Amino acid sequence: HVQLVESGGGTVQAGGSLKLSCVGSGFTYNTHNMGWFRSAPGKEREGVAAIDSDGASSYLDSMKGRFIISRDNAKTVLYLDMSSLKPEDTAMYYCASVLKWFGPPLDERGYQYWGQGTQVTVS
Repeated sequence: HVQLVESGGGTVQAGGSLKLSCVGSGFTYNTHNMGWFRSAPGKEREGVAAIDSDGASSYLDSMKGRFIISRDNAKTVLYLDMSSLKPEDTAMYYCASVLKWFGPPLDERGYQYWGQGTQVTVS
């Protein structure tokens, strides 16, 4: 039974930082590519950052320099370090996994498993 459980969301002032975590279980974590996505009210879900099984990362252009994705395969945890947060970063953040990408890493259609999300609010 595959599970992805996000945590670390909360409310932070503009300019602040948060670190999201996503614990994976029920699959061979170190062979899977992982991604962070977000969904804001009235907007389509968008890919924020992705990392492959070897640690190579991809980012949405607007996130470069502010967000850092990383993974700890030994602990089966995916992280998203977010800094210089802006009100427009307010959204539900989801982690997702897939064994192999067949398209762009930030395309949500390429992911198989999803977590329930963690809310980030920037005021």
